[in-house]
Amino acid sequence: MSTNNRGPRGRGMMQVEKAKDFRGSIAKLLNYLRPYYVRLLFIVLFAVFSTVFSIIGPRILGSATTKLAEGLAQKYAGTGGIDFDAIARILLSLGAIYILAMFFSFLQGWMMAGVTQKVTYSLRKEISEKINRLPLAFFDRQTHGEVLSRVTNDVDTVSQSLTQSIQQIFTSLVTVIGVLIMMIRISWQLTLMALIVVPLSGLAAAAVVKRSQPYFKAQQKTLGQVNGHIEEMYGGHIVMKAFNGEERSVERFEVLNNALYNAGWKAQFMSGLMQPITGLIGNIGYVGCCVLGGYLSIHNGLAIGDIQAFIQYVRSFNQPITQTAQMMNVLQSTAAAAERVFEFLEEKEEDPDPVHPVNIRDENGDLTIRGDITFENVSFGYIPDHLVIHNFSAFVKQGKMIAIVGPTGAGKTTIVKLLMRFYELTGGSIFIDGIDSTELTRNDLRDAFGMVLQDAWLHSGTIMENIRYGRMDATDDEVVAAADAAYADHFIRTLENGYQTVINEESTNISQGQKQLLTIARAILSDPRILILDEATSSVDTRTEALIQKGMENLMKGKTSFVIAHRLSTIRNADMILCMDHGDIKEVGTHEELLQKNGFYARLYNSQFEQAQA
Repeated sequence: MSTNNRGPRGRGMMQVEKAKDFRGSIAKLLNYLRPYYVRLLFIVLFAVFSTVFSIIGPRILGSATTKLAEGLAQKYAGTGGIDFDAIARILLSLGAIYILAMFFSFLQGWMMAGVTQKVTYSLRKEISEKINRLPLAFFDRQTHGEVLSRVTNDVDTVSQSLTQSIQQIFTSLVTVIGVLIMMIRISWQLTLMALIVVPLSGLAAAAVVKRSQPYFKAQQKTLGQVNGHIEEMYGGHIVMKAFNGEERSVERFEVLNNALYNAGWKAQFMSGLMQPITGLIGNIGYVGCCVLGGYLSIHNGLAIGDIQAFIQYVRSFNQPITQTAQMMNVLQSTAAAAERVFEFLEEKEEDPDPVHPVNIRDENGDLTIRGDITFENVSFGYIPDHLVIHNFSAFVKQGKMIAIVGPTGAGKTTIVKLLMRFYELTGGSIFIDGIDSTELTRNDLRDAFGMVLQDAWLHSGTIMENIRYGRMDATDDEVVAAADAAYADHFIRTLENGYQTVINEESTNISQGQKQLLTIARAILSDPRILILDEATSSVDTRTEALIQKGMENLMKGKTSFVIAHRLSTIRNADMILCMDHGDIKEVGTHEELLQKNGFYARLYNSQFEQAQA
């Protein structure tokens, strides 16, 4: 039987498997480009225009070289001279062509950047929405750093890859076809020589890609682990230092950082081999073309300008092949990141709200819930075969204060989590005013509740904004009134900026007790039908606790209240006390009735009383 009623908080990192479906991941990614097919068409056209103009350039430059060579030959032969006007016209036209190529390249890059950012925006938006639809059980087995890695690192990898890959693939394809046509027009013999090395480059590139893919996978995985560790250590920095955990933290970081280093340098090293290997093979073909070009010039009268243009084309021909091979490496990294993103987006979500939910709002949109709660044979386990709640049944009448007590791991907090449908029941039902909670939308159900947890959560912002989080349309006067009811107004006014004091990201500029008071004020402002107070006064001193108890008594009048407390002296006035142990109700009754029974509750109470006396 589990002794952790708060559920398993997984500390291990999610293991990322090797890419199982490269084509499937790329196909899913291409679906995100579907709405931008018109723009992509223009991007392709601009890439074609830019590349075609760039391809024409060497042939025009070659004609200028030929003119120059012919002029020199005529000058030495005494039959003429160099036609500088003709060469100037050729060079001016060449400059105009290169300017056009640059213009179309700029348009292509500008439009592609827009498409890429829109796709990135869509992915991040879907991840953000997905997070809100995932059950809490998912986050029990995931670290915050791992989820953060999906939103930042993986999406950034996809974004950068799209920007580079799509443009490069289009440009390379057009370049290869255009250059090949120009090469054939100059000399089919030289073209054949240049093409001999292409299969060798392809085989070399394929070998490098195959060996580098696992390292890119490992790099993405270990990067998420490093992020998770850093986030965890930073969030619990004070606790870590208090227990002298710096050395252990550094050792753990060293292990993860070394793993990232090993995976990273291997991935980059293997990727870096691509260019020198394919470059070497390309140079061999380049030398062969130079030798053959000289032979054809001597024996077949091939123009010098054509040889010059062809040599440039050979360079231009090999470059896109090399770049395409490198893009395959980038695409492997893209597939790895995209697969992680899509795995996250395909995680099982919460059970959907009913298609036709029961309406619990009046014509003004206000809730009509009274607050009668019925637990009927409720069973639950964070792990399906490991129940922590067994056939729990209870009826709570509206306006009553119900205290839930028991030792750690008894299932106290789990009960209220089930009440708000943070988790789905394994068995049984929970009814609100006779309505099965599964017949309500989660928004309506949770609007009926106000919750103050043991872990006081505040967001970065002013104190006024944090209290108003309970009801966003509340006026400043209503916020102040709620703070006053929670006995927080006094300490707030002692701060330098009062209600406009900005709480930092970690809420370290106010005390734990003050944070708890603000969360209580937030719950008071929301004015819920049902209250859940999970150790709400656990972080305040005895004097403040007494004041809060008085404020809570006024707040809870007419409202159904569930109070989870370890200090049994705080729930003496409860209308009903549920004593739980290992997921079962041991005793039910008022404080006096349970003491008279001299059973489970009495032993808990007396043990605390004896500890207080000691």
